[in-house]
Amino acid sequence: MPSVNGTTPVNGSSKFLDFHSAVETLHEYKSRDGLGIEDLIDTKQRGGLTYNDFLILPGYIGFPASEVVLDSPITKRITLKTPFVSSPMDTVTEHEMAIHMALQGGLGVIHHNCSPDAQADMVRKVKRYENGFIVDPVVISKETTVEEAKALKEKWGFGGFPVTESGKLGSKLLGIVTNRDLQFEDTLNQTVDKVMVTDLVTAQLGVTLPEANKILAKSRKGKLPIVDKDFNLVSMISRSDLTKNLHFPLASKLPDSKQLICAAAIGTRPEDKVRLQKLVDAGLDIVVLDSSQGNSMYQIDMIKWVKREYPGLDVIGGNVVTREQAANLIAAGVDGLRIGMGSGSACITQEVMAVGRPQAAAVYSVSAFAARFGVPCIADGGVQNVGHIVKGLALGASTVMMGGLLAGTTESPGTSFVSREGKLVKAYRGMGSIDAMQDKKAGAGSKNSQASNAGTARYFSEGDSVLVAQGVSGAVAHRGSIGKFVPYLAAGLKHSMQDCGMRSLRELHDSALNGTLRFEVRTASAQLEGGVNMESYEKKLYA
Repeated sequence: MPSVNGTTPVNGSSKFLDFHSAVETLHEYKSRDGLGIEDLIDTKQRGGLTYNDFLILPGYIGFPASEVVLDSPITKRITLKTPFVSSPMDTVTEHEMAIHMALQGGLGVIHHNCSPDAQADMVRKVKRYENGFIVDPVVISKETTVEEAKALKEKWGFGGFPVTESGKLGSKLLGIVTNRDLQFEDTLNQTVDKVMVTDLVTAQLGVTLPEANKILAKSRKGKLPIVDKDFNLVSMISRSDLTKNLHFPLASKLPDSKQLICAAAIGTRPEDKVRLQKLVDAGLDIVVLDSSQGNSMYQIDMIKWVKREYPGLDVIGGNVVTREQAANLIAAGVDGLRIGMGSGSACITQEVMAVGRPQAAAVYSVSAFAARFGVPCIADGGVQNVGHIVKGLALGASTVMMGGLLAGTTESPGTSFVSREGKLVKAYRGMGSIDAMQDKKAGAGSKNSQASNAGTARYFSEGDSVLVAQGVSGAVAHRGSIGKFVPYLAAGLKHSMQDCGMRSLRELHDSALNGTLRFEVRTASAQLEGGVNMESYEKKLYA
């Protein structure tokens, strides 16, 4: 190449290697650029790191972000299409959040700061939201009144009830009462046999789900009853489920029933065994034992009892932040672990109790140990943005649990209001806050509601005369619907993994272990450099 403006020495040298040999020359260096994961999380040398204390170094982009696969296990037996989990907090996850998290490929864990019956009802709503064959449809008899049918619609959130002779499954099918039949019907005391549809399209017992879906699509009906040779109702499929399949291809479902996967939290008290029975009867798939410090005799005994009494139910234990804590729960039989203590945005455990661990150090230590036994881990807490999600997964977590990040969405149960600054926000509180620990919903009217409270149970404070707060109450910015926010998080995660040169979460984990994925520690100045440095700006996260 001819010189245009003279030849200037580079780093004091005018003699250069052949540029064709640049890649081969890398082999002359003793190690790859940056740090391996073990050197990064060396607590003896660096202390405990949080997510903000390091970065992942970029790799080679040889594929589009759309090809990145986010499938990851939540337990030994259940895998999610999107590695996002909503926290079991009473201002984060009830049935609405659980449904929409599952539709987006993630998972919602329903909180237990409510009565057992209320929690079981929320589980039922999740399980009934989407189905393949509906094997336990809500069935009514011809003597049911219009008013009663409308009440059922209000209770379950859907309409379209089959009418049988006895009002039960397995009885002769007489008709179907649809939303259209009830919508403008003012005579509430008349029976449904006066308004029901009797011109039915049915399918015979033994039909496959694809065949039944084709019949339903051609019929233009809302429901397709499945009947036996004597026209007794056996099951049913719904057109709305076909629509949901089209709109939510990543939805977290069971392969046999096609129902959404549902998780719920319980404590470790004796009465929680009664609560769990109600949840299992409602169709629960995963139970999360909710405790700030999971390495206790109470949780270990509960894990063993659940695995013995409900072998088909997956159990997630925690919270833990050390290998020693994790080992006891793994030995007891957990199917998954929750990692984090004091790192949540509304948690003050580390400040008040002086117990806990920085989240990055905790996630790496526990997940590396648990992986040896095939136990997936959830990084729970400390997640404030997409970058923190990526870092938690890179350190070995299979999924990431979020509270404050999701509390501002439309589907959370928190109350929306306008702040003093004129911004739309939603109420959010830690389960260790005084507000949460004094909430009386879990007591269901009992005299000692404190003993039944999920907050006091989580922090072993049921019998305390003075409650010591380990969380705070406040508000978070309104973030819009889960239907937009979770896809934004997933897209951000895919682009980050593309920057790292990783096509899947499995490859991300393997590359961290074999040293291919590299990291760099961030100084305080580096963190300032990586932030926004402008006089004024608008931070719009997605469009």
